[in-house]
Amino acid sequence: MDLFRKVVCIVGLMVCAGAYAQQNEMMQRITGRDFDPATLLWYRQAADTWDDALPVGNGRLGAMIFGRTGEEIIQLNEDTYWSGGPYSTVVKGGHTKLKEIQELVFKEQFFEAQKLFGRYLMGYPVEQQKYQALGNIHLFFPEEKEVSNYHRWLDLETAVTTVQYSVKGVQYTREVFASEPDQAIVIRITADKPGAVSFKANLRGERNQQHSNYATDYFRMDGEGNDQLVLTGKSADYMGIKGALKYEVKLKAVIENGTISVDDENMVIQHADAVTLYLVAATNFVNYKDVSADAHSRVSRYLDALDGKDYEQLKQRHIQDHSKLFGRVTLQLPVTDLSYQPTDVRIKSVRYQSDPALAALGYQFGRYTLIASSRPGTQPANLQGIWNKDMNPWWDSKYTTNINIQMNYWAVESANLSECAEPLIKMVEELMDEGAAVAREHYGAKGWVFHQNTDLWRVAAPMDGSTWGTFTVGGAWLTTHLWEHYLYNPDQEFLKRMYPVLKGSVDFFMDFLVKHPTKGWLVTNPSNSPENFPDRPGNGKYFDEVTASFRPATNVCAGSTIDMQILHDLFGYYIKAANLLKLDADYTAKVQEAISLLPPPLVGKDGTLQEWLDDWGQTENSHRHLSHLYGLYPGNVLSFQKTPDVMPAVRAALEQRGDSSYGNAQWSLAWKIPLWARMLDGERANKILKLYLARHASPQFFTKGPMQIDGTMGLTAGVAEMLVQSNEGYVDLLPAVPAEWNAGKANGLKVRGGFEINMTWKDRKPVQLNIHSSSGMIFRLKKAGAALTLRDSRGKLIKPRSGENNMIEFPTRAGENYLVQFK
Repeated sequence: MDLFRKVVCIVGLMVCAGAYAQQNEMMQRITGRDFDPATLLWYRQAADTWDDALPVGNGRLGAMIFGRTGEEIIQLNEDTYWSGGPYSTVVKGGHTKLKEIQELVFKEQFFEAQKLFGRYLMGYPVEQQKYQALGNIHLFFPEEKEVSNYHRWLDLETAVTTVQYSVKGVQYTREVFASEPDQAIVIRITADKPGAVSFKANLRGERNQQHSNYATDYFRMDGEGNDQLVLTGKSADYMGIKGALKYEVKLKAVIENGTISVDDENMVIQHADAVTLYLVAATNFVNYKDVSADAHSRVSRYLDALDGKDYEQLKQRHIQDHSKLFGRVTLQLPVTDLSYQPTDVRIKSVRYQSDPALAALGYQFGRYTLIASSRPGTQPANLQGIWNKDMNPWWDSKYTTNINIQMNYWAVESANLSECAEPLIKMVEELMDEGAAVAREHYGAKGWVFHQNTDLWRVAAPMDGSTWGTFTVGGAWLTTHLWEHYLYNPDQEFLKRMYPVLKGSVDFFMDFLVKHPTKGWLVTNPSNSPENFPDRPGNGKYFDEVTASFRPATNVCAGSTIDMQILHDLFGYYIKAANLLKLDADYTAKVQEAISLLPPPLVGKDGTLQEWLDDWGQTENSHRHLSHLYGLYPGNVLSFQKTPDVMPAVRAALEQRGDSSYGNAQWSLAWKIPLWARMLDGERANKILKLYLARHASPQFFTKGPMQIDGTMGLTAGVAEMLVQSNEGYVDLLPAVPAEWNAGKANGLKVRGGFEINMTWKDRKPVQLNIHSSSGMIFRLKKAGAALTLRDSRGKLIKPRSGENNMIEFPTRAGENYLVQFK
């Protein structure tokens, strides 16, 4: 017996009783309604489908836990397992057709312009690579035919998911967590009677069986020694790109008493007191250009590092690591009887019964999801985070950047998870590589550009078809996240690192912008408003030669509203960064002049904010994308302070889109929550939040249908905006809190300027505000008419300066705390 097993067996007997006490304590808390309804998901039945399973993740490894009896399934992912290998989609010389395309757009020959773009400026291959499922653990419990007292839960505070039930008088418990410190998924199976744990385990691979012409993702399932199962394989060739990734997965069992044996594919355990399974996995991926690593040696290192650590040590290391992030923020909203019901019951009932605490649980689940899918050193959270069961997932489970990946990260700063933004930041830096080649070859421009999708290999050219491909501001939109990261965490070194990224995006658009021949403004051309089709003369259905399908209409244009709003932000943020770093004064003056030549917000004849430069109508009033409202949220172009005269048109545009969402765009409804919060309408935001949960949330808050995490994260961002806003240069407390949230407490929220706040409120008015300053910047607060006292951490009274519009401000010292009490 190796040292690993000896240590675990000896210590396992000692801790078994203690572990059961902890597990039964949680059961008692659930039945006794003595738990936090904002941090615990629980159910009385196992998952019927993958969409009902509970997720765990360490940023790199992900698993979906079904919690089944008889046959348990744990579905696995590794964030670098994609189809294909390093490749480029740049088409050389495409820029020679750019001027002709622009002239056709200005002449309103839109079909001809769209066709020419499709022929010469699209990337090749036109499609991109797919995020892949890694495999599945199957655990067979033949004696579990009749089960009683079943419960399963996910504790967001510990990131441990638990299943507990009884069979023939024996209580069984299974715990699963994904450890970031130890880079393993850990499964613990126990019983309250000695020798009662018996099961068979399989570790199965996945293969793309739908398209045999490129399903070259072969795998092998083997046993190793008497306590391990091994899965090895490679990625699929796709779109002519060779599958260059190799992977290895190992499942190791450590038993406490009983017997264990392994044949070719099966691990059989009989009459153990308890069993711990350790799952480790890796690929040969190094970065988007390099796949030279050795998956086997990586897996061996991960497994060797577990040697000598017992289950409780691993669990405590995991909880401590997770708690450092998750425990930063707590949110208490009013609790009702419904708040203590199973989570699936709460979600189904929320439209008709009051349960404000469900919004807090949705908010915290979004934070949990981001911690589990995006850690420093991992890939960014993709369309499905890191959880994907399919070899042909919806939209390839890529990084879609005309809304979706941005939405994944809207809440990362305010939710006090700034470290979790690092994978996104790194991806933006990596996109500059191919983005510079696309700028040069497709547009004849300097700098870098990125469109509406990328994958593990960081390709940047237009893809899918010209309906989508003329969206040139995907990269510019991503750069706004870099500026937001700086605003929340003022750091000159970070700003220096990001300056070339911002400037490179600005460089491209300073070359690409062209003067409109009749309107005189600087505009993007070609352009589009994502996936929407304007109602303009002669527009209609046509057959597209790139996608080999009928498209509803053309959508190419010049200067779409979202383009202009994103560039307004990009240029403005760049100028601020350059001024802070005292760089490129002459160039910033030119960029400032360009801002003055961008089209302003325009109001159409129907009273809504125009989505396009021309006053075209909507072919679909309730279209899922709200692109022309980017400037309201997440952007910083439209507001009651900056553009008061335009806000009625902004509201009219929101009303036009309605309070629902259609098709596979559940994220659209989630987007409307922060939009209405920015409109300072808490009742409308809360109504939509409840509608989103009731219609589109799976039992664990992922979206129904094609699972995406953007809706999950959009809800988190929406709740944050309802509680506090800081985008206007001051802190506005409770700007969109509905009557249902009449009292509450929020600790650990971050606001721009490098501040962390704790606040309590009653009757929808702040009672107390604690402020921690990490940067030493001036703190500005909207008083909302309330009298207040301000003290520093030593209790000394401070007299703040009064400003316009009922504002106060006071200087802070880095590391100092301040207390505001409202009267």
